[in-house]
Amino acid sequence: MFTSKRLVRAAENLVVRHFAVGAGESVVITADTATEPALIRAVTDAVVRAGAKPLVAIAPQLPFQGGLSDPYVSDALKAAVVACDVWFDFCFPYHAGSGAQSAAMEAKRCRYALLALAEAESFERLYGCVDFPAMMDFNVALAEYFAEAAGEQVRFTCPLGTDVTLTLDKLKMIRQRVCQGPGMHTVPGTQSFYPVMESVKGRIVIQALFDEYYRHLRQPITIEVDGKIQGFSGGGTEDRPSFGRALRRASGKGDLGYFVHFTLGFHPGTKLTERQFIEDIRIPGSNAIGMGLPWWEPGGGENHPDGIVLDQSLWVGDVQLVKDGDFVGPGRLATLHAAMSRQLD
Repeated sequence: MFTSKRLVRAAENLVVRHFAVGAGESVVITADTATEPALIRAVTDAVVRAGAKPLVAIAPQLPFQGGLSDPYVSDALKAAVVACDVWFDFCFPYHAGSGAQSAAMEAKRCRYALLALAEAESFERLYGCVDFPAMMDFNVALAEYFAEAAGEQVRFTCPLGTDVTLTLDKLKMIRQRVCQGPGMHTVPGTQSFYPVMESVKGRIVIQALFDEYYRHLRQPITIEVDGKIQGFSGGGTEDRPSFGRALRRASGKGDLGYFVHFTLGFHPGTKLTERQFIEDIRIPGSNAIGMGLPWWEPGGGENHPDGIVLDQSLWVGDVQLVKDGDFVGPGRLATLHAAMSRQLD
């Protein structure tokens, strides 16, 4: 099986540089029937080169992510992830928010990576087509910027009519340059920021949606929010029913719930795939918006729908960070952003 130089580099960046997998560690790699074998092989080989002990678990695609997937997850997998040091989860829908993942987190041993990627080329672009240390420097600095700005008003817009304001809350997850302690971790190239949920007001127009499955929308969906989500319009006839179901499930109360997170995507190696959600939300200028009940509250994350806004403009207080998708932030952030580069060799 041919393995490209970029795929080998991507696997090394994930296994060694991002997760510091060490000799003797137990590593579980979960994939589903849609995951490309070349991707699984590249990561497994990198784990072996690091001196660790991989276990690859392949199962049918889950029908839902999070807690709604619990009836479809085997007892054998639940036991394995509790007893591992690192869990690379390529399944999409993913295990984050499930009973198995919660048990692994409660055991305080596992470093869980929410990867949710099926295609080797997408994994190559995210981990192998970028100056990885430079991107991590920027990502960590951006996370620190949002952490220090807690309490500020944020506004973001997009060319299709998004215009929303919110009060910035504390960060729920701290971006780590190297993931060496137990807990949940995500693919770099984007930074989440969290609202005081009742403060979110305005209109958000999404062009892609992950509710019961992920797709680019043939017609955008406009969501009205005043604290809670008030309603939505637009979308295709095939989109509205599943989106409504997902919102009501995720709210836990039968209403449409809240917006629980927003993001700033900035990865220089990405392209819009319309297939790989995890890559698409890292497109420069994208904003992945999470809806429903927060994953950090009981019952949260069971079917956490996400939409994607493209070409956003974003302000934190009086400082503009993004203009029509381009990063225009100030000072040290600008210097670190300029140092990132796409690598194709």
